[in-house]
Amino acid sequence: MSGASDQRNIVIIGGGIIGCTTAYFLTRHPSYDPSKHTITLLEASKIAGGASGKAGGLLALWAYPSNIVPLSYKLHAELAAEHGGEKRWDYRKIHCGQLSAKGRSLDTINTENGKPANIDSSISLQKRDQAAIGKLQAAGLPKDLNWFSPTSVQSYYEMGDPSTTAQVHPYKFTTSMATLASEAGARILTNASATSLSTPNNTASSVTYTDTTTSTTHTLPASDIILAAGPWTQRLFPRAPISGLRAHSVTIRPSRPITAYALFTEIALPANFRPRTDTFLKAKRGHSKDVTPEIYARPNNEAYCCGEGDTLVPLPATTADVETDESRCQDIIDYVGSISDEMRDGEVLWGAVGGRNGGEGRVDGGGAYVLGDTEWAGDGEGGE
Repeated sequence: MSGASDQRNIVIIGGGIIGCTTAYFLTRHPSYDPSKHTITLLEASKIAGGASGKAGGLLALWAYPSNIVPLSYKLHAELAAEHGGEKRWDYRKIHCGQLSAKGRSLDTINTENGKPANIDSSISLQKRDQAAIGKLQAAGLPKDLNWFSPTSVQSYYEMGDPSTTAQVHPYKFTTSMATLASEAGARILTNASATSLSTPNNTASSVTYTDTTTSTTHTLPASDIILAAGPWTQRLFPRAPISGLRAHSVTIRPSRPITAYALFTEIALPANFRPRTDTFLKAKRGHSKDVTPEIYARPNNEAYCCGEGDTLVPLPATTADVETDESRCQDIIDYVGSISDEMRDGEVLWGAVGGRNGGEGRVDGGGAYVLGDTEWAGDGEGGE
């Protein structure tokens, strides 16, 4: 904050991870003076209502872009140490790998003793026999990565270990950043939809927003405007090269505790693949031959599972209006269940979709723009 003696009115648009961490670090800036500087964050729906609350939360030194990853990874570790992130937002070090497997039709899956599985029966707590363990080890799986079917796994490649890889719960992390910023003096306004920017001569002047709970319009003076609204940024700043991609995810409580791994899977489905339900028939589409769901084990015996993105629906007005395709959530459940009995027999936890337990949709798209003394372009890609 150069010129700290002058009044500064900083307006951040977007209550995702970029907007909330920006507010947090601005309140920690050595020149920040609440008597002279205002920091206001505007969020059209709720904090972490989009991809920032529904992503996987993977942190890795081997990720991209390489010019900011080391700093990001370091800051995450420092924030967790300073604010108790292990308990507050489930920060922990993990393993990460690539898993290749053959899927099984869920209506014909057999147990390891050759008897047909009854998906409505109680869950067996018996340990795998030595033959099954041998198959897993032959495929290269670590001994503690034992929650996949021995007949399904084809190969495993480790991408990262706890010295290079960690995770957070994105929703908990983002909302914690907003809370900490608020406690330090930032104003966090939800249900505040920015509608226009005043930037005469490319200089920030003001931001107008609508309070969607009262349908009233307000204008804030702004010496600096930070756009961190993901794919919604273009509606305020059309030049921003940021596009949206809808993705679906579910959270499952496995039938038994699973170990701390983040997995990028490649699953070859059988030609006659049949899910547990006829949801895909209702959607009037079949399944791809090869699918690539990601599985992130989380603390408290939860597994976050996400599928591939799509652009089948237009960008909605806000994150609260993202349209969820129930059949795509069911696809994810069926795909991971086709290679893991623990996933197949688990309890779907996250979201109420169409009157049943299911998943949630999100729209990915990252990047930030600053309108003030300078203008700089953010990356148009979303993270994990």
